Amino acid sequence: MSALVRMRLAGFLRTGRALAPVLAGLLTLGVLYGGGRARPAEAYGVSAVVLFPVLAWQAKILLDVEPDVQRRLTRVLVGPTRDQAAGLLAAMVAGVGTVLVALGFPWLVGGVTMPGPGDLPLATVLALGLWAHLLALLPAVAWGALASRALTRTAGYGVAVLAVGVVGTLALGLRGAVAPWLVPPVLATARALAGSLPAGTALLLSGWALAWAGVALTGYAWWRRTRP
Repeated sequence: MSALVRMRLAGFLRTGRALAPVLAGLLTLGVLYGGGRARPAEAYGVSAVVLFPVLAWQAKILLDVEPDVQRRLTRVLVGPTRDQAAGLLAAMVAGVGTVLVALGFPWLVGGVTMPGPGDLPLATVLALGLWAHLLALLPAVAWGALASRALTRTAGYGVAVLAVGVVGTLALGLRGAVAPWLVPPVLATARALAGSLPAGTALLLSGWALAWAGVALTGYAWWRRTRP
């Protein structure tokens, strides 16, 4: 399993495919933090929202790097379950790298205020930021997998699936939306971090994100079995 993960990450890096989402993420963060300083927890919530499409796109690119023939051979040699798990794990590892950059970026460019008296400690703020980004990362990887070439077959369909997922997540995540449970709680998490965050709300949002990603990944696994 670890060899498959390393192989996919190596292909992602050596082919230069990693450059586009990295540059897109840095540009997005630069625009986000270029307008002045904000409270760290609130800024991290917004950062997770704007990085959601980048993380989903990054996952799709990584899963699309492997040629179709090689993917089929790998599937035969190690089995479909290990093949799919290795791809998803590699996408998660790449996404964690992007998340870590997002956590440190605002402090490097002065885009957030330092915690003062009465504010949350820095360690707590960083933990909340990591939590918010991970809640965006897992659904983003799931949606990137659903948009991957192994399922959609063509670049056009893949982009369409990715765009529908991102736009739907933002549209249905707005306050007062008709069916917010159809999408991961990316915007809901940002709103929670903009105010107080009770422990019950954090647990609810975490369960919501995990349940949504679980359903999406189950659909991905089923669809992969029907499309060799």
